[in-house]
Amino acid sequence: MVLTAIERGRRDALALEPFDCQWYGTMANAMSEQPGTTSPDPTTDATAATDSRPVLWWRAFRRAPRAARWAAWTALGLVLLLVVLAATVVVVVRRPLPQTGGEVEVPGLSASVEVVRDANDIPQVYADTDADLMFAQGYVHAQERFFEMDFRRHVTAGRLSEMFGPDTLETDKFIRTMGWRRVAEEEWALLEPATRDALTAYAAGVNAYISDRSPSQLAAEYSVLGLSGLDYTPEEWEPVDSLAWLKAMAWDLRGNMEAEVDRVLLSLDHTEDEIAMLWPDYPFAEHPPIVSGGGVVDGVFEQNATGNGTRNPTRPAYPKEVVDALERVQDAVKGMPELVGSGRGIGSNSWVVDGEHSATGMPLLANDPHLGISQPGIWMQMGLHCRQISDACTLDTSGFTFSGVPGVIIGHNADIAWGFTNLGPDVTDLFLEQTEGDDRYVRDGDTRAMEVHTETIKVLGEDDVELRVRETVHGPLISDVSSEFATVGANAPTDEPGERGSGYAVALAWTALEPSPTADAIMELNRASDWDSFRAAAADFAVPAQNLVYADREGHIGYQSPGRVPIRRGGNDGTMPVEGWVSGNDWTGDYIPFDGLPSVLDPDEGFIVTANQAVIDEAYPYLLTKDWDYGYRSTRIREALTEEGELSVGEMSTLQLDSTNPMAATLVPYLLDVDRLPSPYYRNAQNLLRDWDLTQPADSAAAAYYNVVWRTLLELTFHDDLRQRTWPDGGDRWFAVVSQLLTDPASTWWDDADTTDVVETRDDILRAALIEARDELTRRQARDPHLWEWGRLHRMNLHNATLGESGVGLVERLFNRDGWQVGGGSSIVDATSWNAVDGYDVTAAPSMRMVVSLADWDDSRWINLTGVSGHPASSHYSDQTELYVDGETLPWAYSRDAVEAAADDTLVLRPPSD
Repeated sequence: MVLTAIERGRRDALALEPFDCQWYGTMANAMSEQPGTTSPDPTTDATAATDSRPVLWWRAFRRAPRAARWAAWTALGLVLLLVVLAATVVVVVRRPLPQTGGEVEVPGLSASVEVVRDANDIPQVYADTDADLMFAQGYVHAQERFFEMDFRRHVTAGRLSEMFGPDTLETDKFIRTMGWRRVAEEEWALLEPATRDALTAYAAGVNAYISDRSPSQLAAEYSVLGLSGLDYTPEEWEPVDSLAWLKAMAWDLRGNMEAEVDRVLLSLDHTEDEIAMLWPDYPFAEHPPIVSGGGVVDGVFEQNATGNGTRNPTRPAYPKEVVDALERVQDAVKGMPELVGSGRGIGSNSWVVDGEHSATGMPLLANDPHLGISQPGIWMQMGLHCRQISDACTLDTSGFTFSGVPGVIIGHNADIAWGFTNLGPDVTDLFLEQTEGDDRYVRDGDTRAMEVHTETIKVLGEDDVELRVRETVHGPLISDVSSEFATVGANAPTDEPGERGSGYAVALAWTALEPSPTADAIMELNRASDWDSFRAAAADFAVPAQNLVYADREGHIGYQSPGRVPIRRGGNDGTMPVEGWVSGNDWTGDYIPFDGLPSVLDPDEGFIVTANQAVIDEAYPYLLTKDWDYGYRSTRIREALTEEGELSVGEMSTLQLDSTNPMAATLVPYLLDVDRLPSPYYRNAQNLLRDWDLTQPADSAAAAYYNVVWRTLLELTFHDDLRQRTWPDGGDRWFAVVSQLLTDPASTWWDDADTTDVVETRDDILRAALIEARDELTRRQARDPHLWEWGRLHRMNLHNATLGESGVGLVERLFNRDGWQVGGGSSIVDATSWNAVDGYDVTAAPSMRMVVSLADWDDSRWINLTGVSGHPASSHYSDQTELYVDGETLPWAYSRDAVEAAADDTLVLRPPSD
């Protein structure tokens, strides 16, 4: 690549920040005061100031004892060394900052491409062909996020140990066992030619950027890792690297696998009724599903038809050895890196209103996916625009992208807008396998050979590791991830005599391990122009299954449920691991037909709300899942839309920030009824709840107290009765559990199992929670309850996925952005989730927010959790975070005129001149 101009973007990359200049100024001052130099004495007159004799301080220094002079020289040397080191760090950290203006010659383009950036560095790309657009997207992604891309492909290929050594070996083993990369390679042949062309052009753009740059020019992370002994040159980007990332998304959004294991663990100590109480049935009457009514007629879902029944399987008890195997598997799963997040805080809000409910007279669409928090954030905003739409250039799309993946994932084009929320279907099952020897397993009373192959894992600084991967008809044996998981329970009892194998293993059945053309769906969504083409794109969206919300410029709104969802036999409802040696527990091999999945177009009520609640009622003939979000967020959004009637873009954005706690309306009256608190000291805290409006802004004293009470209540009620790994996280399921429990003041759940001489009741536990919470907040914040603030407890710490957890303070301060005080909370519309087991820090949050106006694209608004850049020295590393925390959004320019008006820098990529 040849630079043809040195532009402002490059000047910015080389310029020093103000504090850098101070360092150089400090160095200059130190040097001016070295021996042999003179300095004016302020105690003398102007004539004396020109005297060449040494000043008095220098004479005093020369007369000082030798030890004192050596100490001074040593101190000065250390200061100079620190200055040099600091300057070196600045140079190293700023070295990867990309060029954002001027012109660059780039081999591989067919014509010039413009990359127009606004004041937040958000790029809008203009080209004459789809190939050049995809090429430029890959180039720009590599400019800003290549280390993130490289890290992700090492994760998805099970190759982290090549970069990070033995600490990541168990993760590599787990991913190699599942075979994410192998499945991605098999998907390549399934894709449409246009999708393969897009992936190929994107990869070429990435490689054009990295080809003539050293690792230290690509990311500061490589320089830091080099200090640990990593001698590394990034490989070229391959199209399959992009496909493999879709497996990581699907893994973090996979559904209820942990709940399956938790139910088994609880079965050792609790009855079926007690376990059912901890997983209440979905409350359809209180929290309406996404699609009301409808049914499947001749294999096709019709929104005005009636539905059918469901299944209700039973299952024998699990022997302890099986529970041990599952518990170890759960440990391995929890050790996996979170790429988009995990746990019940992972979800989303999305809703769309029609023109009659919009102040613009046309639909409005809102979306905010709730994912794990990181620095940089998961998304990168970008626009992909053909200068003129033609057969060779079909894209005019803008929205949120994943670095490493071509196209826009969520956003809009010239005709339609779309948003995602996690559907959360049950697409995983754990099958217990009885093993015979090293490579056989029991199947309907007989034994079969496993499929076995060996993986070689390279480990930085150590010998290669050979991993033996075994698979049954159900999938890979994830209990083989390490030697301690292999052949668990050699003497475990079985349900039928004569079928004891060598022990129990655990196989994973997961739809994402079967090749699918999901990448087709991404590009087809980018090109869709109406409801029919939108649904055609959704039909290819296999994993991860998402709720798709839709609006178009013709005024239509809609919803489509896509995804590859397995049809199970009658003995398997997906809520518990099943016996793999009984073929009657298998999946049928069929999936819910796409035309049979719920959908709706232009519903009578004029809006659609998806927030991970049940998609459809129990009359639906297919099993999607039994582990829905319980619908508190969706109901709150529905209530607000109904009350408001007609909404503006600003009011849609405001609703995304709604911090009303749905559990508080149920619990607070019980807390206020508690009497006999020991003193006014405790009653003063309780009084905060009397006038509380049940919202949770960051500065709320009442919200701080309520949430500490809630966490303490869960601990006092359940920790004595449940195994630690099943303790309450405090989210929506526990809202439902405690709401039921509050109506039974003498329930055995209230009794403290650790006290033998007394039986506690509901009010005893509520009183203790109020008292302990008061004391905790006094210790943490202040004696005066009015000085408490929820945000001081509820902090959002944005950590770099790799070096942000290095344990080296200086490195962590460079890459992390910690301490953001935020409002909201778990299962609240402003979904800044936290885990009551661990504390109050944010574990997941809205990863972005957008509101799209179908009346005028340029009136739309968006905001990202962090910023465009993945470089910590960039001013755009976290420049959107402060706006995000304050509840603000940015203008979303789409038309060429609006983009030009907002332009702050333009980079022109040109093919080499002849």
